[in-house]
Amino acid sequence: MDLGRPAPPRPALDPVTRAQVQDVLLLVTTVLGGDVLGVYLHGSGVLGGLRPASDVDVFVVSRSRTTGAQRRALVEGLFEISGRRAFRGPARPVELTVVAQSAVRPWRYPPRGEFLYGEWLRDEYTAGGAPEPEPTPDLAPLITMVLRGDTPLAGPPPAELLDPVPAADLARAIVAGIPGLLAGLDDDTRNVLLTFARIWATLASGDVLPKDAAADWALAQLPTEHRPVLAHARASYLGEAQERWSDDLTAQVRPHVDHVRAEIRRLAPTVS
Repeated sequence: MDLGRPAPPRPALDPVTRAQVQDVLLLVTTVLGGDVLGVYLHGSGVLGGLRPASDVDVFVVSRSRTTGAQRRALVEGLFEISGRRAFRGPARPVELTVVAQSAVRPWRYPPRGEFLYGEWLRDEYTAGGAPEPEPTPDLAPLITMVLRGDTPLAGPPPAELLDPVPAADLARAIVAGIPGLLAGLDDDTRNVLLTFARIWATLASGDVLPKDAAADWALAQLPTEHRPVLAHARASYLGEAQERWSDDLTAQVRPHVDHVRAEIRRLAPTVS
């Protein structure tokens, strides 16, 4: 397929981020070549606008499975352009996901991902190697966001390449990550709290909301005593407050999470 000249991203990205997106697109098309069927911007860059702490989220649909050499080339290219430790200079973190179309269309659960890069994986990949293809439940909410955002960087609209994710599989996927979230609560408090809010909102609405919008929804549902920690997480995500957790707020984190998990279990009773 001739992808032709890449269309510019539709969201109102700032010039620096727009250039970074084009760098990601160039990397993907250089490494994967004619196997690229479509490249899509998703996440905050499409569904509400990038925030100070937002990643640049890019999703790639490939005609074929990737090779180890291709995955390593993607990693090395992302070292150049992603995050505060980017070799070319500090930049937004990039989260890049690659799937082979045959692994997600027709849809089945759990789907298999070919490649995932995020800055939380940089240290692991710096030591050598590259991500291996593996079952990836998180593809369910990602594909839902890609379809909803409908923002091609190259290739056709995503609905021409991807099937919609059934509601039951979306719910299964988002709750599957809860043990990992709990493990990261102390080290990544803000993002874990926002992700719990998103899980709750998604189970209630069937839609995958931007983090701040999910927090707004959750704050309206929470009892007064459980609002302060999520309000602080939202404010720091938006750049309205510094991400400092006072002793008083820290003491409220676990009770808040316990309350939200109870609400999640009410909507998805099989969750532990």
